[in-house]
Amino acid sequence: MTDAPDGALTLRTLAMPADVNVNGDIFGGWVLSQMDIAAGIVAGERAQGRVATVAIDAMKFIRPVKVGDVLCIYASVNRVGRTSMGIALEAWVLRGRIGAREKVTEGTFTFVAIDEHGQPRPVPAEATTRMV
Repeated sequence: MTDAPDGALTLRTLAMPADVNVNGDIFGGWVLSQMDIAAGIVAGERAQGRVATVAIDAMKFIRPVKVGDVLCIYASVNRVGRTSMGIALEAWVLRGRIGAREKVTEGTFTFVAIDEHGQPRPVPAEATTRMV
């Protein structure tokens, strides 16, 4: 495992007490949801428009997320097809908001570019400038 995240920092959020599971750790579904939001941002930029999640191709939970951790999601496009894109994601935390940085989750999500009717459409040949 590397000491630095791969991809662009796309989303940062604070893990709150309302998001815990029965063990007192942050619920894995909450982490997955944050990763899906980040992936959607990156996929939408690359597709220059509306996208939809069609698959979670891989997901690996490495360490638990704790209340008070800052969850940082890093994302990058790792595959572009005719209508779909693979988005690589890494979730890292800053323990207790300011502590050590640790990788907690990684995954690959597939998105499809869709038109105004919800039908697949081609992904443009070239990425546009990153929206900031």
